[in-house]
Amino acid sequence: MLKIITVIGARPQIIKAAALSRAIHNHFSQRIREIIIHTGQHYDAGMSQVFFDELGIPEPHYNLGVGSGPHGRQTARMIEGLENILLNEQPGFLVLYGDTNSTLAGAIAASKLHIPIVHIEAGLRSFNKSMPEEINRIMCDHVSTLLFSPTETGLANLIREGFKEAALPPWSSDNPKIYHCGDVMYDNTLYFAQMAEEKSEILEAHGLISGNYLLSTIHRDNNTDIPERLNAIFKALDTISRSREIQVVMPLHPRTARLLKQNLTTEIYSSVNDNKLIKVIPPVSFLDMTRLEKNARLILTDSGGVQKEAYFFEKPCVIARSETEWVEIVEAGAGIIADADSERLSNALEAFLDHPPIQYPKVFGDGEAARFICDQMLKMAEGEGYSKTHKAVKDDLHDKNLPDETKKSGELSIPMNDAFRMTDDKLKSE
Repeated sequence: MLKIITVIGARPQIIKAAALSRAIHNHFSQRIREIIIHTGQHYDAGMSQVFFDELGIPEPHYNLGVGSGPHGRQTARMIEGLENILLNEQPGFLVLYGDTNSTLAGAIAASKLHIPIVHIEAGLRSFNKSMPEEINRIMCDHVSTLLFSPTETGLANLIREGFKEAALPPWSSDNPKIYHCGDVMYDNTLYFAQMAEEKSEILEAHGLISGNYLLSTIHRDNNTDIPERLNAIFKALDTISRSREIQVVMPLHPRTARLLKQNLTTEIYSSVNDNKLIKVIPPVSFLDMTRLEKNARLILTDSGGVQKEAYFFEKPCVIARSETEWVEIVEAGAGIIADADSERLSNALEAFLDHPPIQYPKVFGDGEAARFICDQMLKMAEGEGYSKTHKAVKDDLHDKNLPDETKKSGELSIPMNDAFRMTDDKLKSE
């Protein structure tokens, strides 16, 4: 049986992992064994645990509990914990999602141990290296063995960077295999949309009328931490809600909530506070967010994931960034890049309110991306595509790096500090 380790840390990764776990459970339960590591990058219950509970994702076998902190310290702690677990488990693949610090840490830890990396959402580029996410995704791609791009544009980016679409086996980080597979989040949207309508009461709880509100999410640090940008965004939302008498609902990221009073001017902060049409609410569950997206009239966001989800539900999206990885949305006329400029944001919102898009080409696959990814991992693991490099790792460690008493015992014994121990006994019983 193929053993894989999935690393998750942030809210979007937890949700994406649901698609892969579901595909394994439904189609590959006798051939793939999945072990989940939660780095603890998102540790707040509203940003993490609720998604395991609600989406039926298997509980993590390990939780590193790293919490928040500067990029370097947070990533270093993740690498330390991941390395210990990878040495103990010796998986056939390490599966990574997206572009967070958890992704980067997993890529560094696994590549140093010659464990093949599967990168889901490979090839996405903003072409803006001032974004930490851009650095993370590029570095992960360039040490991965199997790269799965959700779009043709992502595949083209990889080819432009030197990846070979027709690479022949055996595959390795030096000779990777790239695929266009569709988007696992589209898998999830098709699966969870009806469940959200049946189970979520978010509209009723906040007095929202389907098709008559604007949904907004803001969380990127270059928007929340720079007062000029945060003021521009909130000014545009305040203005459009008053001029068009449309409700605005904002599930507020904890970072944004902490910084509102500090970074907004007194005038804008007071105006937003006094605006009865703006509803600032705590972070919501995945099903609640799905229902909010599905029933919104339009969406304003700086989130890459929310941009896609807006498109899945055929909702126009104003993008509060200077670029997007999802260029297909803009090319289809369903998204407008307005950056954090109050006039451009207001004009884009007005344009979509008056002339919403009418076409949403199917550019994100057929809803079977996760199953395709599992198939390809198995083909490599069971066939000629599997590099011999990984097989020798354990022997090398015994020969070169471990104490004499460990070599003599013939068993790999790696001490792990308390922060990185297992958090449930699921693994012990397997």
